[in-house]
Amino acid sequence: MGLLECCEHLFGTSNLYQVLGVEKEASEAEIRRGYYKVSLQVHPDRVPDNEQATEKFQVLGKVYAVLSDKEQRAVYDEQGIVDEESDTLRQDRSWDEYWRLLFPKITVDDIKAFETKYKGSEEEAADVRKSYMDHKGNMDRIMVSVLCCTYEDEPRIREIIEKAIAAGELPAFDAFTNESEKKKAARKRQARQKSREQKMDSFLTDLEAKYCKKGGKGRAEKK
Repeated sequence: MGLLECCEHLFGTSNLYQVLGVEKEASEAEIRRGYYKVSLQVHPDRVPDNEQATEKFQVLGKVYAVLSDKEQRAVYDEQGIVDEESDTLRQDRSWDEYWRLLFPKITVDDIKAFETKYKGSEEEAADVRKSYMDHKGNMDRIMVSVLCCTYEDEPRIREIIEKAIAAGELPAFDAFTNESEKKKAARKRQARQKSREQKMDSFLTDLEAKYCKKGGKGRAEKK
C-alpha cells in the first residue's frame, strides 16, 4: 500500500496537508508544528504496544518527510503523487529515531502535558472546526483526525461543532446534521472494540514483562 493509500486508510484522507492539519500554503515551520502535534497523539511513548498507533506514527513520519523536502513537496503539489522509491521514504528508516532527531527533548510527561493543555482549548476547537470543513461533516473521519480524541470525547466534539453551526461559523453539512443513529452506534461499537483490544494488548504485554522475564532468569540461574 502506497503512502497516499495508507493516509486514506488511517486518517480518512489522502491529502498530506490535511493529515498534518495544515494548509497547502503552510510554511516549513507550520508543517513541522503540524507534524509535532499530530504525531504526539500516536507516539509510542503515549500509546505503547498498539499496532495501529505505530503504523500511524510511521506514516506521519513519511508525510512530514515528503512535505519538508522542497523537491518532493513540489512534485506532490503539482502532480498529486509521491516518489515511493525515494531515499526519503526508504523502508528501513527508523521513524522513531527520525522523530527523536527533530524533537530530542520531548519526554513522556511532555506528551501527557500537551494532551491535558490541548483538550478544551481554543486551539482544539479551531482544529475541530477545520476538520469539520475538511471532511464535510463526516464524523467518522472527524473523530479519526482530531488530536488526542477517543470515543468518550465525541459528545464534546459534537458540541463544539453544533455551537459553531448555531453561531454561523460553520455550514450545516447534511452528513453531520442528519447522521443516522445506526451510524453513530456503529462508530461507538467500533471505538469500544478498539479500546478493548488495546487494553488486552497492554495486559498481555504486562504479563509477559512480569512473568516471562522472571522465568527466563530462573532458567538461567538453574544452569
